[in-house]
Amino acid sequence: MAEIARLFPQDELDDIRAEALLQATRIAEALIFVSAEPVEEKDIARRMPDGVSVRDALEALRVQYAGRGVNLIRVNSRWTFRTAADLSWLLSREVSEPKKLSRAAIETLSIIAYHQPVTRAEIEDIRGVAISKGTLDVLMETGWVRLRGRRRAPGRPITYGTTDTFLLHFSLETIGDLPGLEELKAAGMFDGRLPEGFGVPQPHDGYQLTEDEDPLEDGAIDLFDEHALVPGDGDEAAEAKAQAEIEVDLEAEPPHESGAPEQP
Repeated sequence: MAEIARLFPQDELDDIRAEALLQATRIAEALIFVSAEPVEEKDIARRMPDGVSVRDALEALRVQYAGRGVNLIRVNSRWTFRTAADLSWLLSREVSEPKKLSRAAIETLSIIAYHQPVTRAEIEDIRGVAISKGTLDVLMETGWVRLRGRRRAPGRPITYGTTDTFLLHFSLETIGDLPGLEELKAAGMFDGRLPEGFGVPQPHDGYQLTEDEDPLEDGAIDLFDEHALVPGDGDEAAEAKAQAEIEVDLEAEPPHESGAPEQP
């Protein structure tokens, strides 16, 4: 682009830049349109014309789709088309029996979202009660929680974190968009006076392991056997009921929530 700038006057250079940006948005649109999953920004960047910022192209494309039936949204470092929020009810359909999460699962999910990476023991310490195997099983089955790695600590416990599916379902670009303390107060989530020094942590969900995490071993999929169930913890009955009744309401997702939109 610097070489072009030396060869063309400013007006012509502006036209060249505008044309390059237009071509870049078309390329990004095509790549995202054909993908059934959100596309990594770095993969889109590799296809961009020289001198064009991938973020400029994606933001321009997001503006183009802002008032349409499908919108372009960012989920962490990935991009996807999604049915406009105000139209999702038109396309909703029941894909399975309605599910419900138990209170234990909701609390556990909240702790993982705000405190990740977090271990089972840390979850129990925050909740003040032991959690059953079923609670984590249910959250893993929804696709909202994933195994991250192992804490560099005695016993090398598993660490848990949220997924992009979690962000998509709750319409979040990043985990940092979760409400903070003041927003939660304004929503009436806290009644009465809070303890001195009480705060809500700033959540982080980077896929890179932290300094005190090791990667999971190959084939380490069923890792719940290391956690014995705790009798009488109060969660098992709730989770057993959750499994029997296919338990909290996961609202039906529109057909194009994470895939390509209908042809504009």
